[in-house]
Amino acid sequence: METIAQDRALMQLRATLRPGQRELADWLGGPLAVSAVPGAGKSHGMAVAAAISVAREQLNHHRQLVVVTFTRSAAANIKARIRQYLNDLGLPRTGFTVQTLHGLALNIATSHPRLGLDLTVVSLISDYDKKRLYRSCVEQWARQNPHILEDLIRGQQDDSEETEVLRRRTALLTDILPKLANIAVGTAKSSYLTPADLYALADQVEDPYPILAIAADLYHRYQKGLGERQWIDYDEMILSALKLLEQDDKLRKDWQERVYAVFEDEAQDSSPLQTRLLELIAAQGDRPVNFVRVGDPNQAINSTFTSADPLFFREFCQDCQAQGRFYEMAQAGRCSPIIIEAANFLVHWANGAQVAGGELPFRSQDIQPVAANDPQPGANPPPWGQGLELHFPPDIFASVHLVQQRLAELFQANPQANAAILVRENKQGRFIADVLRNPQEYGWDNSLATQGITIFDVGGNERRSHVPEELLTLVQFLHRPHSPDYLKAALKVLTERQKIQPQDLNRLASQPEVFLYPTALDDPGSDREQEARQVCQELLQARLALPLYPLIAYCANYVGYSPTELATADSLIHQLAMMAQTRQTWAVVFPLWQDIVKSNQFENVELEETDSRYTRSGQVTIITMHKAKGLDWDAVFLPFLHAQTIPGSLWVPATAQFLGEVNLADVARAQIRARASHHPIPDLNTAWQQAKELKIAEDYRLLYVAMTRAKRLLWLSAAHKAPFSWAGFDWHRHYDLSDRPPCPFLLSLGDRFFAATP
Repeated sequence: METIAQDRALMQLRATLRPGQRELADWLGGPLAVSAVPGAGKSHGMAVAAAISVAREQLNHHRQLVVVTFTRSAAANIKARIRQYLNDLGLPRTGFTVQTLHGLALNIATSHPRLGLDLTVVSLISDYDKKRLYRSCVEQWARQNPHILEDLIRGQQDDSEETEVLRRRTALLTDILPKLANIAVGTAKSSYLTPADLYALADQVEDPYPILAIAADLYHRYQKGLGERQWIDYDEMILSALKLLEQDDKLRKDWQERVYAVFEDEAQDSSPLQTRLLELIAAQGDRPVNFVRVGDPNQAINSTFTSADPLFFREFCQDCQAQGRFYEMAQAGRCSPIIIEAANFLVHWANGAQVAGGELPFRSQDIQPVAANDPQPGANPPPWGQGLELHFPPDIFASVHLVQQRLAELFQANPQANAAILVRENKQGRFIADVLRNPQEYGWDNSLATQGITIFDVGGNERRSHVPEELLTLVQFLHRPHSPDYLKAALKVLTERQKIQPQDLNRLASQPEVFLYPTALDDPGSDREQEARQVCQELLQARLALPLYPLIAYCANYVGYSPTELATADSLIHQLAMMAQTRQTWAVVFPLWQDIVKSNQFENVELEETDSRYTRSGQVTIITMHKAKGLDWDAVFLPFLHAQTIPGSLWVPATAQFLGEVNLADVARAQIRARASHHPIPDLNTAWQQAKELKIAEDYRLLYVAMTRAKRLLWLSAAHKAPFSWAGFDWHRHYDLSDRPPCPFLLSLGDRFFAATP
């Protein structure tokens, strides 16, 4: 009787699923690929499928289903769902484990006391130390390869003027080559390639610069540096687990016997290295691997700054499709039908127009509304107004004004609603938040605050986490002002905080003495350079007049910190004073301060309640498109959709154009990507073209993700006038707005839905 009752309960649980979700729950073994559109409910489908598998196979502590996600929050969410379903079935909440990929890799890598990782000996490298290690590797390489460095300095624009040579050397050693190391090492390691593999790859191409050979050398030095310092990075964690399983037959069989199957979420963001590890533990002897992968290649938006690439999940889907083991989770209940129609239009338009050349941005897969008898309530809600709005206001200030007016209308009619303004970069979010919070400065009457609407600027909240590192950068410069590295880092902070205007920092930092204290014979430079010099001199004067802790407070005030950032700075000073006790000298405080920055665990002071969810009712959340993935709101606003923003383009900064119209790091990434996907290795120009196409494709996928966050209203706009560069835009001082063409998709969207032109 218990079996009959349980079977009935399992059937009732399965009945809550849609097509696509049901196929996931009906899985009985072997590989399976599921491509899930935005809003399809893949987390619900995976959790139900996991609970059904645990019940059907009677899994327990000794043989478990492993569910892998990529963030701790996602892991906690799906774990709670599975536990609830098992509880509803009257089953023990065991037989499964939910882990992040890196958490699983660490468990494997530390499971062998002799061959694996020993966490009492090694530690995870911090971002701070990784940057320093890359810089150290570049400096070592430069000392041992002076002729190659001279060739790079000469570039394609030979200039023997001493100041120009110094500028180019500074750019190479502090910016261009460290970025090459970071991108090439990360891409190679995640593709399961060694330094020797990169050396061999370098022999297959003849380029004007030995990019891959330099990358291989930097990779070798980086690995050596990790070993000498007893550090590991996240890729090394996965590599250690994989090598351990491949080398130890008994340990591998033990893990394979303990793992019934692996369910992987967000598979489009997985790398070949990660996939190899999961396939290995999912192996079932001579039978096909029990490996279920769920993802959406159309939502792959992380390859710009990680080693993820939708290419690899697409290939897995194709392999499974050939075996009849591929399904689409195409029905989605999140969005109103008009928003679904707009998102599908983007997919077909981008692929059909070949906006990224030979690179198709999207898998041809339409989002479908759910059926009328859908078992999950609230699906495809009715739109607010038309559900889709498109605007071409005169300038960016008018854009924000339109957003403000529409938000006021929406929350007046729907007080419990939530909304989001999604931006491409944090500077845009900072601008919107400032204007919405201070409408009177722009002659607007309707303040959102008087209506009880909360404005939550996610980027502004997170910027406080950089307070200890920013202040350390400034004070390091004040103690060693003639260091090119410290000067450049301080100038970068001052630029980001809008104390000085953007300019060629490499040129300023190449000769610190001349920049800081020019003689009568030296060129005083442009107005921007003179402004930057005055700012640095004022800080240096403060350094002579103030003790250490008041100097830190002065720097925090000088760069214009907000009240919450100032409170965080005060907390930092208090912590440093407690740690240093009476020995309040730079020599004592500096290493303590470095440890705080390296640990990345300093807690910000919160003067406002900002730790609630991004989607709470009565709130407007300002957040980047990347961070919005996995979230949704009743109304989503997408302002500033200009061609320079979406799709944008890869560009070479003026400071690096002496090497030609290519970016070394992006070329290396494209060449290593070709090797990982078993394609011919492109030469420099072809690789650069591929890198540009990949960037365009990913930017349109990012727009697709942003559009599909909206449930009832999707609002898009592109102002006629906008800043040439948001990085240099200072709306409180002097700025220029110029004509900016809209994202090409908006014109086609207007023709399709509104017959409108800007």
